[in-house]
Amino acid sequence: MKWIAAIALFLVLAINAQAQTPATPGQQKIDELVRLLQDPEVQSLLEARKSQPAPEPPEEMVFAWKNAMRARVDATLAALPRIPAEVGAAVTRTRHDALSAGYAPVFVIPLCLLAAGMVTERLYLRARAGAASLMTKLLSLAVFTFAMGLIFFALRWPPLTEATLMLALAGIIAFRAVSIAIDFAVTRPEIRRRIRLFIGVLFVAIASAMLGKPIGIDPAVTRAISWCFSLVLVILAIEGVISGVAMSLKARLAIVLSVLILWVVWSIGLTGLFLIGVYMLLLPPLLKVVGNAAETASSAEPRSVRQVLFVRGSRAIVLLLAVASLAAVSRTSTTSLIAGNPAAQAIAYGLLKSLIVLLLADLVWHLSRAWIDRMLASAPEGVAPSPAESARRARVRTLLPIFRNMLAVLVAVMAALIVLAQLGVEIGPLIAGAGIFGVALGFGSQTLVKDVISGVFYMLDDAFRVGEYIQSGSYKGTVEGFSLRSVRLRHHRGPVFTVPFGALGAVENMSRDWVIDKFRISVGFDTDINKARKIAKAIGAELQADPEVGPLFIEPLKMKGVEEFGDYGIVLSFAMTTVPGQQTYIRRKAYLMIREAFKAAGIAFATPSVQVGGDEKTGAAAAMIAARDRQEKTATAAEG
Repeated sequence: MKWIAAIALFLVLAINAQAQTPATPGQQKIDELVRLLQDPEVQSLLEARKSQPAPEPPEEMVFAWKNAMRARVDATLAALPRIPAEVGAAVTRTRHDALSAGYAPVFVIPLCLLAAGMVTERLYLRARAGAASLMTKLLSLAVFTFAMGLIFFALRWPPLTEATLMLALAGIIAFRAVSIAIDFAVTRPEIRRRIRLFIGVLFVAIASAMLGKPIGIDPAVTRAISWCFSLVLVILAIEGVISGVAMSLKARLAIVLSVLILWVVWSIGLTGLFLIGVYMLLLPPLLKVVGNAAETASSAEPRSVRQVLFVRGSRAIVLLLAVASLAAVSRTSTTSLIAGNPAAQAIAYGLLKSLIVLLLADLVWHLSRAWIDRMLASAPEGVAPSPAESARRARVRTLLPIFRNMLAVLVAVMAALIVLAQLGVEIGPLIAGAGIFGVALGFGSQTLVKDVISGVFYMLDDAFRVGEYIQSGSYKGTVEGFSLRSVRLRHHRGPVFTVPFGALGAVENMSRDWVIDKFRISVGFDTDINKARKIAKAIGAELQADPEVGPLFIEPLKMKGVEEFGDYGIVLSFAMTTVPGQQTYIRRKAYLMIREAFKAAGIAFATPSVQVGGDEKTGAAAAMIAARDRQEKTATAAEG
């Protein structure tokens, strides 16, 4: 019994101990989840998530957009009769708002601010007498803006008056800035007037659309007012195309049709598509006008880095503003087709970012190319370059074209990869595939790879430069240019050799540092060697004093001495050190001067000659035989 009682007591203690052990990790997670579900904030979030509608399929989105556009157009047309009443009520509210704060009527205040700005601008122009340049007009506009802005921000305005004044002043300043740009970009006065009128109506339309909500005009009435202004703008645009622009009838009809289509697109609320159409229609001529104006206003040299930065930068700013406006409209517009489609929004934003990348790549490439072209063309006029400077220029002319080609490939590849990444394409596999393809291409075209790599090391070793005369195996000539795999040599007789770097081998460069030219002249055995040496020294001094060939000498012409005794005379050795490539020209002049000097000094050149002779007995016998022959001939003639 004791054993049974002990076993029972042990079992009871074990059960109690198991009941008192802490919960397992899984049980803890379940308890935490239950506690979170009982939290009021979590419950409210779940309820809000349930209340959100499920994403609509594309077909339903299109139908919903169509119904919304129809309702928008109907509301705008229905609001047209209410425009006078709404505008009158808004004017009354704004006037009462200004008068209640102790100010003059709201239409008088802008006139006072304009008068203050114009007086300040006039005083500035009177103090700054000079030509009406672009910078002068911009500075006067800045003074005008500062004077009005100082008064505007110094006073405390009622809310409606402040909104009205801010939009009015901003519109006036923007109109003046655009007018200054038009004056410098457009030459024909009638086109200037039409553009100014169009821009003025456009700014008034924008200001009225932005002012509708602050002064309490119904949104439908605001859209109706904007629609009326759009009709005026369409009429002005069509009239300008028909009357003010010289072009063919087909071009005019195409532009008029494009304007009407864009107006319809804007009227139904497709703001993003409308902006794209406007930019497609206006950006090409606008970029041309902006580029010409920037080139005219820039004081830099043609095709310099500064001018390229000024012209390309101004065009890039215009394009960036266009891209920014498209991005802002696509982000804020609720009536576009991509408003509820994340995939379409991602593609649209990717396209906009790609445009920015392409603009930056274009700017970087043109700046780099302008700098490289300027370095290739840089040469001080009227100053003879030193040998070190000539060597530096030759190396620059050699390396910069190759660097330009490599930079073009690098910019194009980087821009393409970034554009693909912005469009959502995974470029990692592309890079890996390109690496594998590059390895396969390397194995398949080992000769091409050998040529390219050999060319790189030739350039690093500075083995030759453009304009130098080299020889390699059976190829020789002046280096005219390079590519990534070959060098182009012009033979002195005219033919051109295109030699791959891999086949070039050892290179003999005949245009570096200096050249020692040696030649020999044979004179008679009876020549006075010291006299010949003095003559050679005098000729060397005369050549060095020559203004044409003197700068080409490094060491003057000298006679080294007797080289050997030949079969017909003494061989004299001459030598001189000249700049590379000019030794043949100098040697020809030296030959001519040596001949004339030796002839005047009575030094005869060695000529091949044979002297026939014998002993006295043989000579006497020969004379007797000759005399007998003459006698026989005389006797024969007498008998005959």
